[in-house]
Amino acid sequence: MSVRKVSIICPTYKEEKFISGCIRSIESQDYPKEDLEVFFVDGMSPDRTREIIQEAAGRMTYIHLLDNPHRTVPYALNIGIREATGEVIVRIDGHCTYPDNYVSALVRQLYELEADNVGGVWNTLPARDTAVCQAVAIVSSHPFGVGGSQHKIGADHVMETDTVPFGCYRRDVFSRIGLFDEELTRNQDDEFNGRLLKAGGKIYLIPDVVINYTARDSFAKMRKMYYQYGLFKPLVNKKLGAPATLRQFVPVLFLLGIVLGAVVCVFSPTFRWVYAALACLYVLICFSIGIKKAVGHQRPLLAILIPYAFFNTHVSYGWGYLCGIFKILFKQPFNVKSNR
Repeated sequence: MSVRKVSIICPTYKEEKFISGCIRSIESQDYPKEDLEVFFVDGMSPDRTREIIQEAAGRMTYIHLLDNPHRTVPYALNIGIREATGEVIVRIDGHCTYPDNYVSALVRQLYELEADNVGGVWNTLPARDTAVCQAVAIVSSHPFGVGGSQHKIGADHVMETDTVPFGCYRRDVFSRIGLFDEELTRNQDDEFNGRLLKAGGKIYLIPDVVINYTARDSFAKMRKMYYQYGLFKPLVNKKLGAPATLRQFVPVLFLLGIVLGAVVCVFSPTFRWVYAALACLYVLICFSIGIKKAVGHQRPLLAILIPYAFFNTHVSYGWGYLCGIFKILFKQPFNVKSNR
């Protein structure tokens, strides 16, 4: 396979803690640097993110810093795409580090599979060595926490899929179906990939390409992230004309089940037993996973924190989804300023 010009685009905002690791993993790529250009598109970060990127750009001429006054990811991606000159566009995230063959492996698979987009799987890591951070990381990559999202829970073979993290795209994809939807602070990848599939495109998950993704470092940040994921899903569905997956409805049904089930219990003593049984089953699953992980990681506190993290994830996403439906029905703006 001939070497192709690759443009890497990395949206950033307040990534001071993680951006150096991301830059080091770019520097270590085995792809020819003369065929690489990297655009960090920063949302005017008030911390040292820009300073760190500028220092790296001084050492590596293929690294460039672009401004994103809108701050959010879809604006950053579109700014980078318009600036890019490569035949291949690779989106990355400043919260992650990448294997040395990340670019070369994805570009090779992109053309061997005759795909339009390919991506790797996440290895979700705790932000710090604390029980809270470990609980957040475990729940963020567990099927009971995130459903059947293969790039989060892992895969054992190359497969066609509906979305991948970040993505390695043929440049002509953006000419065919347009750029990222700038209204979508979250889930812009899902909407774009849904649009790509509707246009006849092919997306593949490459399990041998493993991205080290650092999870959020607190329950509050985790709740905010999953709330925003849920919030923007109805808008994505509206834009695509149909839900991309069925698993997205599970958290909102869970939340509705809690609330409406409690109301029904007031009027139906018989249903109270059903409601109690389902609640006990949920708690049993949460604590069985928590206890297993606590033993495996030799951290007893996980037995309590993991059930708490599961509940936070499901309720936050479900509440966000309901708020998203409300905003669409009553024509309210989706004014979320930043992904962080």
